[in-house]
Amino acid sequence: MCKIASQLLHDIEAIQGGITMEEKEVILTQEGYNNLEKELNFLKTEKRADIADRIKVALGFGDLSENSEYDEAKNAQAENEVKIAELENKLRHAKIIDEKDIDTETVQIGNKVKVLDVEFDEKIEYTIVGSTEVNLAENKISNESPLGEALLGAKKNQTVEVNAPAGVMKYKILSIKK
Repeated sequence: MCKIASQLLHDIEAIQGGITMEEKEVILTQEGYNNLEKELNFLKTEKRADIADRIKVALGFGDLSENSEYDEAKNAQAENEVKIAELENKLRHAKIIDEKDIDTETVQIGNKVKVLDVEFDEKIEYTIVGSTEVNLAENKISNESPLGEALLGAKKNQTVEVNAPAGVMKYKILSIKK
């Protein structure tokens, strides 16, 4: 077995045994949980089968000691198994935010928050999500990010300050929605 695949298999065993993976609560929306389940199913079925086919073809090339296709397929297999173990761990420790528990009095995970960047006089709407669901293209920011942390617990018309590398940035909360 090549060195990378061997190390990745060790990582899988560590994750499954709870050695390296934090048993931290993973905060997710129902949509985020469903997306992780869908990805896990894909990795366990289609991707595993594809990799198994690649290994089978590579075995047909003969001598494994000089078979780069076999090494690449085994590395892909190990990486896939690590990803599966990580997703299973996230799902096992998931805390799904119930939409009916979300209010609009103060900013919480699951809220859409429209803010005014005071310095640039620019309005931006963010959705506050757990760190697993971050998607900057969709303006989904983590509750653990500097801006997410500053917004949590704040109310409409309140101005929050965020410490950034460029200095302190101020955001006024214009609206809080579900």
